[in-house]
Amino acid sequence: MTEKVYITSQQMATFVCPKCSRSKTVSVSDYAHVDKLIKVNVKCPCGHAYTSILEKRKQYRKTSNLPGSYIHYIDGRPVNRGLMTVEDISANGLKLKLNASHNCAVGDQMQVEFNLDDKHRTVITKRVIVRNINGPFIGAEFGPAEALDKALGFYLFS
Repeated sequence: MTEKVYITSQQMATFVCPKCSRSKTVSVSDYAHVDKLIKVNVKCPCGHAYTSILEKRKQYRKTSNLPGSYIHYIDGRPVNRGLMTVEDISANGLKLKLNASHNCAVGDQMQVEFNLDDKHRTVITKRVIVRNINGPFIGAEFGPAEALDKALGFYLFS
């Protein structure tokens, strides 16, 4: 299995051998500005070879499959609504898959609502800003007025 390794603000990454748990922190500054997926082949002193993916995101992203709904706003007015699935979520935003074709553009705003799959089925309602679009997938950042609430924080790290 390929593990993700996060790049720190100092352009360092810590690789941990899945076999012996030996770790090594190295500079990855040569890769920090590359805009594509970076796979690194690592050979541990124990002899085990493995592959890691360098992750440039600042926040941990939790894979999910949470159904919900959205309202698409342009210039503060609702123009479209529909069903969606939250594919992954972080403290800063989420990746959505809309169930129907859309006319969203980068910079548009949406209101999303979904239930976490935690013990309380916590309802999350957030305003988000569309940051990127890749086919049916939309990368969205939580709006500036949307603070990370306790329930979402606990969910991300459970």
